[in-house]
Amino acid sequence: MNRLFYVHHMIQSTIPIILASQSPRRSQLLKQIGIIFSVQPSGIHEEIDDATSFAENVQRLSLHKAEDIANKNDKGIIVGSDTIVVIDQTILGKPNSREDAIEMLKILSGKTHTVYTGFALVDAQTKKTYIDHNETEVTFRDLDEDEIVSYVATGSPLDKAGAYGIQDDFGAVFVKKINGDYYTVVGLPLSKFYIALKNFVQVLGYSKGNI
Repeated sequence: MNRLFYVHHMIQSTIPIILASQSPRRSQLLKQIGIIFSVQPSGIHEEIDDATSFAENVQRLSLHKAEDIANKNDKGIIVGSDTIVVIDQTILGKPNSREDAIEMLKILSGKTHTVYTGFALVDAQTKKTYIDHNETEVTFRDLDEDEIVSYVATGSPLDKAGAYGIQDDFGAVFVKKINGDYYTVVGLPLSKFYIALKNFVQVLGYSKGNI
């Protein structure tokens, strides 16, 4: 008998779900909506293509991550995702150092930036794919230099695009307002992702039906 993998008791799949990311935030989001999954981080180099749009970049990188892990598995639905922070048409990735993180936060201070998060689904067996993305505007209040330095000293910003986290992190107090989907800023647009995964499972014939 095939084991069933439940997604919040709404979706049943006869094959496993694999997250191609070591991001603890994305893992927590998948757990939040009841997905049982394993983690196999992709090792691809995240290189931005300046000839394409920000949306196209996060979708392409998400797909490459998912395809990388799909090629290493006989079966499974692979989830890839990528997030970038953009301000004044400039991409702020993960900081390379504490000094870099401080500079990023000074740039974001008192301004509005856009967070782009892409995601991709790849079926390891058939190689069928689905890609999408979401965008959310985030406005920072004016930040004091002391609080920027203190925040960076915790080390928390160093693994985050734009050098801040909006969830479970002191970086949340930097945010004055957001316009769009909160979870896009965290690292995965949950509503859009859930609907996409549900449809993907059904279209590929892996669904055991809704309960």
